Amino acid sequence: MSDDLPAIGLGTSGNTDPEQCAASVEAALEIGYRHVDTAQMYDNERAVGRGIASAPVDREDVRLATKIHPTNLAPEDVRRTFGESLDRLGVESVEMLYVHWPTKAYDPEKTLPVFDELHAEGAVEHVCVSNFTPALLDEAREILDAPVFANQIEMHPLLPQTELVEYARRHDLYLVAYSPLGRGEVLDHPVLNEVADEYDATPAQVSLAWLLDHDRVVPIPKATGRDHLRENFAARELALDDSAIDRIDAIDDRERVIVPDENPWGI
Repeated sequence: MSDDLPAIGLGTSGNTDPEQCAASVEAALEIGYRHVDTAQMYDNERAVGRGIASAPVDREDVRLATKIHPTNLAPEDVRRTFGESLDRLGVESVEMLYVHWPTKAYDPEKTLPVFDELHAEGAVEHVCVSNFTPALLDEAREILDAPVFANQIEMHPLLPQTELVEYARRHDLYLVAYSPLGRGEVLDHPVLNEVADEYDATPAQVSLAWLLDHDRVVPIPKATGRDHLRENFAARELALDDSAIDRIDAIDDRERVIVPDENPWGI
């Protein structure tokens, strides 16, 4: 499999109804998605695995990602709970395994070597992190033998993450953008709606297209119904001109929709 990530992936955070989750993953793969993201924290790995198994798509064509819960980041818990995740997903390996949040049981000197071991054993194709600042990325890259393939962060027009975009470009890693629609907050913004009207598109598609205009940024919007899945996927074909990009870049409203209980980074 190529080391490139598909332009748009499927997020599943909050999709906890087993039947709906499995059906939406299956539908997404039928539509053309090839990157599916889940986590121990989402409590839906079993349903995600069912959706992948039911889809008319070869397993080797799917980029499957899961994340180790922050309370499971002690070395012995990483390995044990990762095995449980594989069992729930019904797979022997995953393409991407994340440190979900660098909190709770996270100890970089103890946690990250286990990710290296899983990578060396072939159970994990790419080691990834989530919600890491540049300083935490520097630390992780110093400790790990495997490269950091991706940093999953909240990113959308109201949270442009300029510093991390530049970091990803400089160090050749992906930013995987979760909540790329700001949990709906960006959809009512006048600039997004103005651009959407000009392009005969939806505000969601404009937000996703703006993200895709960034080098090495991959949004993973959550959707369950086929119409929204198709709408989001079609954003790959929406090319915004410089004027539209500049107007979105100029938005000075800021809103973060996901803030952890433990927040040592001041985000």
